[in-house]
Amino acid sequence: MTSHADLLQDLVAAARGAGADAADALLVASASLSVQRRLGKIEQLERSEGFDLGLRVFLGQRQAIVATTDPSPRGFQALAERALAMARVVPEDPFAGLPEAPDGLISSALELEDPAEPGAEDLIARCAAAEDAALAIAGVTNSEGADAGFSRYTVALAASNGFAGEYTRTSHSISATALAGQGTGMERDYDYSSTVFLADLEDAAAIGRRAGERAVARLNPTRPKTARIPVVYDPRVATSLLGHLAGAINGAAVARGTSFLRDRLGQRVMAPGLSVIDDPTRRRGLRSRPFDGEGMQGIRRAVVEDGVLTSWILDWRSARQLGMVSTGHASRGTGGPPGPAPTNLYLAPGSLTPTALMADIREGLYVTELIGMGVNGVTGDYSRGAAGFMIRDGALAEPVSEVTIAGNVREMLLHMTPADDLVFRRGTDSPTVRVEGLTMAGG
Repeated sequence: MTSHADLLQDLVAAARGAGADAADALLVASASLSVQRRLGKIEQLERSEGFDLGLRVFLGQRQAIVATTDPSPRGFQALAERALAMARVVPEDPFAGLPEAPDGLISSALELEDPAEPGAEDLIARCAAAEDAALAIAGVTNSEGADAGFSRYTVALAASNGFAGEYTRTSHSISATALAGQGTGMERDYDYSSTVFLADLEDAAAIGRRAGERAVARLNPTRPKTARIPVVYDPRVATSLLGHLAGAINGAAVARGTSFLRDRLGQRVMAPGLSVIDDPTRRRGLRSRPFDGEGMQGIRRAVVEDGVLTSWILDWRSARQLGMVSTGHASRGTGGPPGPAPTNLYLAPGSLTPTALMADIREGLYVTELIGMGVNGVTGDYSRGAAGFMIRDGALAEPVSEVTIAGNVREMLLHMTPADDLVFRRGTDSPTVRVEGLTMAGG
């Protein structure tokens, strides 16, 4: 039986035979099963399968990409000719091209494929456990339902520079959303878990309980007065701060000059002692992979170490623009060219518990939800809607909503303190984080 990598090598050979100077081909084959349940009734039970194939060809410095859902080798010649016809009419890109020397593959120790595959009844039971646990919380009055899912997808890549690789990843997930209160005073909240292996998935009932408890805790929010205060980010929203950092050190943004950190490589961008790690090799990591979208292996690296920015996040195109080499961060789909993106990105934990982190805050804000984007990638100016709880004398107090928090991400990164509660749950992960000197605009 022909493997996916063999199939792609045949497609690359067809492109080369049709006149391409270089070519690569990407395949993504997927299968998924999902269940949605609300108020005890199954609202959706869906199984889907997909197959996508993309071919990228180069004529000198011109490149073009075509995609298909047909895996038959009978169509490879026509696909290659269509791609080459497109390449002949597009502008040259002086930075486009395959890696000259792709890496070897990371070993199977990454553990990305779970042999266990749940059936529909398993997912239905998981949904029921989550939603019933949420509805059992005193004060919960309604449910937006629970979702459970399983997916398995295979990624294969082959290129005319000699690279050929393939891997399979699985995903198990459970989520629940609960509502508390009545009428216009209703509040909602959620919780979820997503893992590569079923054995690592959080208990569905615990997910439901937390969703219900969080919704009830948000009832009867106030709108505080405008103040300049410390802001503490719950881990699920603290990850957004890492997202802003990742956007600023993305090689494509740096090369365009549209990053607020474009001139800060090798300089301090966070407080001493703080580190941000990107690790595509983490065992059972949600974004781990044996190679990137260009066949590069990637390594665990501290993009920020002891507060100093040490690296951009680069694919080969952005690396060539900056006179550097790829960091193995190319991400792509079958219908577009690679672009740089982080893998398992996280802020290293600090030494204080979340309680100790807040202990000296006389008045502050604990954020559990952020609304809108509100970040200028060029200047770092930051303004986002928020909801959460006031902090008074070191403890969480009344719920608040309809507030805006504002500052500048460059200053925020320099004045943040992480707690010790890092848990890998999201692909981009952070412990609880305290940021000094933000403006909270309220009533």
